[in-house]
Amino acid sequence: MRSIFKHVVGYSFCIFSLLGMLAAEERSARLVMSELIMASGDEQTALIEEIENYGDPVIAEIYQAWRTGGVYTLKSNTDLQLLEFTAQQEWVSVASGDLVSLSEGDVANVKKERAKRSVRKLMKGIIDTLGLKAKDASVRIDSAIKMGRSQKPEFVPALEARLILETSSEVKEAVEEALAISLLKNGNADQKLTAVKDLAAMKSIAARGFIDEVLLDEQEASRETEPLAEASANALLVIEEHLKIMEFLGSFFRGFSTGSVLLIVSFGLAITFGLMGIINMAHGEFVAIGGYTTYMVQTLFIDTWGLSSEAFGWYFVISLPLSFLAAAGIGLLLEKTVIRFLYRRPLESLLCTWGISMVMQQGFRLIFGAANVQVNNPTWLMGNLSLGGFSMSYTRLFIMFIALLVVILTWLLLRKTNLGLHIRAVMQNRGMASSLGIPVARVNSMTFALGCGLAGLGGSVLSQIGNVGPLMGQQYIVDSFMVVVIGSVGNLLGAGISAMGIGLVDQLLQPSLGPVMGKITVFFVIILFLQWRPGGLFPTRSRSLED
Repeated sequence: MRSIFKHVVGYSFCIFSLLGMLAAEERSARLVMSELIMASGDEQTALIEEIENYGDPVIAEIYQAWRTGGVYTLKSNTDLQLLEFTAQQEWVSVASGDLVSLSEGDVANVKKERAKRSVRKLMKGIIDTLGLKAKDASVRIDSAIKMGRSQKPEFVPALEARLILETSSEVKEAVEEALAISLLKNGNADQKLTAVKDLAAMKSIAARGFIDEVLLDEQEASRETEPLAEASANALLVIEEHLKIMEFLGSFFRGFSTGSVLLIVSFGLAITFGLMGIINMAHGEFVAIGGYTTYMVQTLFIDTWGLSSEAFGWYFVISLPLSFLAAAGIGLLLEKTVIRFLYRRPLESLLCTWGISMVMQQGFRLIFGAANVQVNNPTWLMGNLSLGGFSMSYTRLFIMFIALLVVILTWLLLRKTNLGLHIRAVMQNRGMASSLGIPVARVNSMTFALGCGLAGLGGSVLSQIGNVGPLMGQQYIVDSFMVVVIGSVGNLLGAGISAMGIGLVDQLLQPSLGPVMGKITVFFVIILFLQWRPGGLFPTRSRSLED
């Protein structure tokens, strides 16, 4: 009978709350707050009960102004106006939110309004739980998390009420977790035991510290063999195991994203070094060209449309092809003026391109300054994708998508176009290709431009996960050469596999060995691998390599 009564009360609460929310949609939060400020006695109590059904953040703004003396009344010839004096030194109508223009005489006649102590006491609970009723699901989740971790007893009823009303499964899980964490401190023995078991079933990483406190309290009270202590110890083991799995998946994901960055950057080097035999030490500076191109496109969009405009989100889409074209154009110019005289001269090409890299770095400093410049992420790349409690950054997912796109387009270019056929012919035997009528000089120019363009594309992508500076490409140049050598010189499939392998090994070793020792271990593994297979993953013998 008691259970039936409990369900009836719960369903009645839901019905009345839903009716209150429907009524709330008819009257704006601003209008109700203006009536509340002007009302008194029982009218204020009724309006406060009505405002409980709203989740509009403007309620907190108006209440804060009312509490601190930022709300005024003005008696005009027609009616009584309620105004808020904002931080921007503007008068705003509380009821509508519209700007109001006041004369000097009006300003002299305004009267300050302040909330009474009894009203402040009633409003405090509404303001603290305002986020639970917000329209945005992410705001409700954040509010529930904060309330649960505070473990304040006054939040328990609000969380229980929200759990009955909530329709979103994602928000409901967050409220359940928050309520269980709160009950660890505020519940009775049975509630604490149930909460610990629920949090263990949720594999709640956020609850680990709170469950640990419960276990310590039980141990200090010499209740180690009691059900609550045993359940807490078991929950900690479950959560720790889940945390290790999440850390491994996180390292695996970061390894794939790091490998994707390496793949984009090293594919250009694989073309210029592997297919053309040019050791381009300025490859990192072409990465910087892509980064600076993205920065300039971003600046143009900000100056034209503003940082908060919807158009700003398109700057990165525009900057990707522009970065490729800018780096490819400069690479084409460099090939026609310098690089074409260095074929079959590896030592001279190494020294010359190293000097060019120094010149380009100084050029970046003169044009953009020595300090790094920041490139903002567009809004559609912010946030994370959550799958089973595992979060993946949209930015890094997009980088992986770009890497896959680069692989597909490069393969199509080399295998399905005349330019790709000519590139492979020149790689196999430059003299024979020339005798068959293939324009070797033009193929060399286009190939070098392609490699530089891919480096610029990599720089554009890198701008989303780090700052852009004169030396941004230098940290990837050594890793890129390793990718090309391990994957076998001239083999793009090998370069792709080795890029992913290096990225994965590096990120999987870092949690246990640290960043420095992890990197050293990667280098040591690469040395051992090259001792075993000097030709890389897919060693290729061709006439050009036998010369």
